Amino acid sequence: MSGAPAPGEGRTFTEEAEPVPGTTLTLVQGTSFAICEASGDIGASSVEGVYVADTRICARLVLRVDGRPLEPLTTGLPSPFQATVLGRTRDRELLVYRTLHVGRGMRVDLRVVNLTRSPRPAEVRLDVGTDLAHLFAVKEGRADGVERPARVEAGQLVVDHEGGRRGLVVRTDGAAVDPGGVTWSVTLPPGGEWTGAVELAALRGGEVLEPRYRLGARAEEAVPSTRQARWEAARPTIDSDVPGLRTAFDRAAADLGALRLYDPAHPDEPVIAAGAPWYMTLFGRDSLLTSWMALLLDPGLALSTLRALARLQGRRHDPASEEEPGRILHEVRLSSEASLSVGDGDVYYGTADATPLFVMLAHELWRWGTPLAVLEPLLPAVDAALGWLAGPGDPDGDGYVEYAPRHDRSLANQGWKDSFDGVSFADGTIAAPPIALAEVQAYAYAAWRAGAALARATGDAATAAERAARADALQAAFARDFWLPDRQAVALALDGDKRPVDAVASNMGHCLWTGLIADPDQAASIARWLVSPEMFSGYGVRTLATSMGRYNPLSYHNGSVWPHDTAICIAGLRRAGFVDEALVLAEGLLAAATASGGRLPELFAGLTPGDIGAPVPYPASCSPQAWAAASPLLVVRALLGLEPDLPGGSVALDPVLPAGARRLLLSEVPLGPQRVSIEVTADAVAVRGLPRGVSVVRPGR
Repeated sequence: MSGAPAPGEGRTFTEEAEPVPGTTLTLVQGTSFAICEASGDIGASSVEGVYVADTRICARLVLRVDGRPLEPLTTGLPSPFQATVLGRTRDRELLVYRTLHVGRGMRVDLRVVNLTRSPRPAEVRLDVGTDLAHLFAVKEGRADGVERPARVEAGQLVVDHEGGRRGLVVRTDGAAVDPGGVTWSVTLPPGGEWTGAVELAALRGGEVLEPRYRLGARAEEAVPSTRQARWEAARPTIDSDVPGLRTAFDRAAADLGALRLYDPAHPDEPVIAAGAPWYMTLFGRDSLLTSWMALLLDPGLALSTLRALARLQGRRHDPASEEEPGRILHEVRLSSEASLSVGDGDVYYGTADATPLFVMLAHELWRWGTPLAVLEPLLPAVDAALGWLAGPGDPDGDGYVEYAPRHDRSLANQGWKDSFDGVSFADGTIAAPPIALAEVQAYAYAAWRAGAALARATGDAATAAERAARADALQAAFARDFWLPDRQAVALALDGDKRPVDAVASNMGHCLWTGLIADPDQAASIARWLVSPEMFSGYGVRTLATSMGRYNPLSYHNGSVWPHDTAICIAGLRRAGFVDEALVLAEGLLAAATASGGRLPELFAGLTPGDIGAPVPYPASCSPQAWAAASPLLVVRALLGLEPDLPGGSVALDPVLPAGARRLLLSEVPLGPQRVSIEVTADAVAVRGLPRGVSVVRPGR
């Protein structure tokens, strides 16, 4: 049945998904989201609905006035979790405002205005239905769409399943309720108006989860609204003449605020959900990389993410979930019980990159100004993570972190390109496991360096030296085993026979980002590849070069463009000193953001601007999606050349702007205990508010 999870369901195993039509609205808040038509109705496509904690609680929500659909006029989106749709009746006598508020369910506010000079009777009807489908049944096209029977109980519409473990409760402000929906019969005075409302609440574990937006309460006083208002008021602001930068930055900040998850067990420690519609939960890799990019906005997100992941860090060997001691999780999926606590969810650990990224972020947070005393409770988790890199993460002991699927429900690939064909040779042959990915070695190198620095900071010189030696050994081995002299590129991976997987892919840009590439000539070759016509689409870096056997511009990982991947390549080019190449990619990505209204999708086709003139989102692309949303933030940091090292008493700044731009002002950036403003003009750099004892360093000056 559509509501019942399939064996092993509740984990992300494939990129295959039902497409989300481009004309729909997606509203997100915490573990809830809604996908609806531009008209505000729900039910026209198989993916539409209101979802709470991985269950579709409403699959049909259709508004009719006098038995007829409305003529849509326009839509307003005041926040990522609110939308107001304006329509009118076919006789043009009534204007109808429908406002959707998403937050642990949904509230629908209706306002009908009589445009005539006569009394106007009207029947306002909302049809409601649900299949209570599991999120992944919908995502994979397995939901049968059969609505579950509803009943009227104490003036409420109730649909439940499995003894109330999952269900929907519909409340109104006095409408007539029947098993198919709710109806208001009203008469509007001349020029007058009428208002009504409906509340959709999830039934979980036999308990009703009260929506954030309650009937009769002021929407602006609801928890999501007040949290978002505080977030917007406290975040840094930007002013720049770099085309597209301000819009992309502001959109990023708004979306990341809405994607925050609040665990009831730790209400003061928000983390970032990976993205809507399919990933409104805690992910290891996604949450860590997004938190890194979002340091410009709020380092507290990184600290909360580290704490949440440390609490769920692997403690034992469990082949079913792929848990191993020290391993950082891949994702959490909430059960059908009443609790929304992350710690009560189903945890899957099958990822190779989250564990080194955890160590990297802990170190970066320290460099950003978080006191070592605050980080000290996390250091045992850092030690355990490094233990995983040296132990279960490297089962053959050759110094490389590698993976192989444990069972038929394991992810076949466990890096960020986790589709079944995401790792292939130049001729298109899929690489056989165990797989040692290039970018995972880059993260491991940075993790060993980070672990060494943290050990030195705590006075453990011997451990610091041992970790630094591991980093050096990994760097030397990587230069020997991963470099492809004939292609002048880094191999995508090593396969199970330790053969270089010779596809030219974007992963090598990550190796620049972490500093793993030490040879200047190799770095220069990588830079040339990243801006070459084979790799650069005009909007971003293709995941796979056009000459490779599996190249497909509309694939998930074999020729598409992922904004976060391009942003990391930009940061890598800047770190390696390739300023012109970084600016080429930055301008392309900002052009894509501008063409997308400021909100970058999870990924888009590797087609050029000349092919169609605008980025083409992947049909099942998430939007908003966390690391895509955060990508402009990393671009800003790369343009500034901003590298804080508050423990070392310095902040490196090496700003560059695209041709024709003359100004970038970033105000109120949280840096240690202070708020810092950085102003770049054509001929000057000014920094205000640095913490005491910290100075600006201008590399090369």
